[in-house]
Amino acid sequence: MTSANARPARSLIRTAALAVGVVFLLVGILGFIPGITTDYDTLTFAGHHSEAALLGIFQVSVLHNIVHLLFGVAGIAMSRTASSSFLYLVAGGAVYLVLWVYGLLIDHHSAANFVPVNTADNWLHFVLGVGMIGLGLLLRRRSEPVGTRHAGPAGGERI
Repeated sequence: MTSANARPARSLIRTAALAVGVVFLLVGILGFIPGITTDYDTLTFAGHHSEAALLGIFQVSVLHNIVHLLFGVAGIAMSRTASSSFLYLVAGGAVYLVLWVYGLLIDHHSAANFVPVNTADNWLHFVLGVGMIGLGLLLRRRSEPVGTRHAGPAGGERI
């Protein structure tokens, strides 16, 4: 028997979307902290001239950090339902795969590198894209088993 005040358990897909959103939010914040972001004094709004690097590895700019912040807020907001969590993970993963391809195709020293990205960013975008899509697909299947039982009109269960 459950208490009338008991909260339903958060589904795994909602938890995953929330966790990914929180990580993006933290990464966006860390991109603005000198020391965690090396060469912070070279941080520009956008463009390949920014030499600032999160953890000394991933090239960032103000725009890049804002994108991380917005992606984080979106993940947190979309973790409210399983369907929006799925959409966040799969569509967000697709965006990161497009960004990976973009990063592979552009000249990193040209104006086309407005985000900016470097080789480390490119491969992180690939891992994020595959990971987010994989999480979305895997957890959607796990949270929606075939033959799920639903409460019937008389309080019994029906399949």
